[in-house]
Amino acid sequence: MTRVTTLHRRCRRAAMLAVMVFSAAGAQAETGAELLQQLNEFPHAKALDFSESEVRDYEVGLGAMRKVGGAWTFKRSERLDGLLTRYTWQIVDGYTSLEVLDELEATIAERTRGELLFACDGRACGPGVQWANRVFQQRLLYGREELQRYRVYAMGDEPFDLLLVYSGSRTADRQYLHAELLQVTGD
Repeated sequence: MTRVTTLHRRCRRAAMLAVMVFSAAGAQAETGAELLQQLNEFPHAKALDFSESEVRDYEVGLGAMRKVGGAWTFKRSERLDGLLTRYTWQIVDGYTSLEVLDELEATIAERTRGELLFACDGRACGPGVQWANRVFQQRLLYGREELQRYRVYAMGDEPFDLLLVYSGSRTADRQYLHAELLQVTGD
């Protein structure tokens, strides 16, 4: 197979992915909750975990993980109160979590008023085991550090929502995407 044919297939596949993921609901997504609901309905995302809870002083990482004085912490973070909705999906059928995250980012840029507050890729995020276990309490997210990605978006107007998305890959068949939506209350 030639490189042109391979590139053509990848482009066609990415376009089909975008259509399937974010056109499933038939309407443009305006909020983080709508984006996550559309992603939850994506036929190649197998829901593994879902929870919703009120949180106080929830720490949102706005920097890479690092070890300071023997303890793992974020380079920069904020503590906020609100309603936290968490999803964890396994991406299946030959799709990768990176492809799905790329499409999610494109959708946020095109259809929402989302503002990127922090992004890191690969080893620049810090140890993947810390993200999986300490930050998200989902050990299955731990994978190859060079394939991890983390994004934080502010969505909407005051009071805003925070959308946190983490992509982790163990193997070709073990692709995971974790998302959290914090609907911020108070100051």
